[in-house]
Amino acid sequence: MTRSNRPLSNTDPGRPNDDREPASGPLSEGTARPQAGRRAGLKLAAFSRWLHTYLSMFGLTVVLFFSLTGITLNHPRFFDDGIATSREAEGRVAAEWVDASGTDSDPGAGIQKLEVVEHLRRTHGLRGALASFTTDEDECVVTFKGPGYSADAFIRRADGRYRLTEERRGVVAVLNDLHKGRDAGPVWSALVDVSAALTATASLSGLLLLFYIKRRRATGLFLALVGAAVLAAAFLLGVP
Repeated sequence: MTRSNRPLSNTDPGRPNDDREPASGPLSEGTARPQAGRRAGLKLAAFSRWLHTYLSMFGLTVVLFFSLTGITLNHPRFFDDGIATSREAEGRVAAEWVDASGTDSDPGAGIQKLEVVEHLRRTHGLRGALASFTTDEDECVVTFKGPGYSADAFIRRADGRYRLTEERRGVVAVLNDLHKGRDAGPVWSALVDVSAALTATASLSGLLLLFYIKRRRATGLFLALVGAAVLAAAFLLGVP
C-alpha cells in the first residue's frame, strides 16, 4: 500500500500553487529567475493578499454605506422623505448685541455674534453648525446647518426682535447629506477622504494580486477592461 501525497496547501509557502505562485512573465520566470527575485515576488503577493483582505474587511461598513446611499441619492423621487418637522418661533436678543453702528465697508462690525448664536442655541435647542452670519443695515440673518437640518433666524437690529424657522428632514435626507459630506463637519469630511483612500488602495491591491493568480489573471483583466469600457461608453454616449 502506497502512501498518498499530501494535498498542496494555499498557506504552505514552500509549495507551488497556481493561485499564489508568481505567474510566468516579468513577475515569474521560474527557476531561471534568481532566487532573491522569486522570494521578493512571493512576499509582494502575500502582502497584496493581506492588504486587500483586511482593508476590505475594515472598510466593509463604509463601502456598504456609500453604496446604498448612492442609490437613495440617485433616485430622490423614490427615497426623498421631505421635511419631517418644521417650526417657527419668535424671541428677542439684547438690543446692544446687534445695534452696533458698524462702518460703511463692514456693517457688522461691533456686533456680538457669539452672544447672539449662543442665545439662539440655548433658547431654542438648535443644533447643526453655524453656516453663516450675515448683516446689513436693518437685519442680521443667522443660519445653522447640519445633515438633513437647517435653521434661520432673522433679527431686527433696531430692537433685537427675531423670527426663527427650523426644518428637520427625514432619515433618508440625513443619509444623503452624509454621503455628500454636506454640512456634516470636518470630522465626517475627513472620514469621507479616508474612506476614498481605503477603497482606492483595496482596489489597486486587488488588481496587483490578480497578476499572481495565473488561472484567473486573463479573465480578471478582461472583466476589468470591460468594466472600464462600460464606464467610458456611458459617459461618452449617455451623458448629455
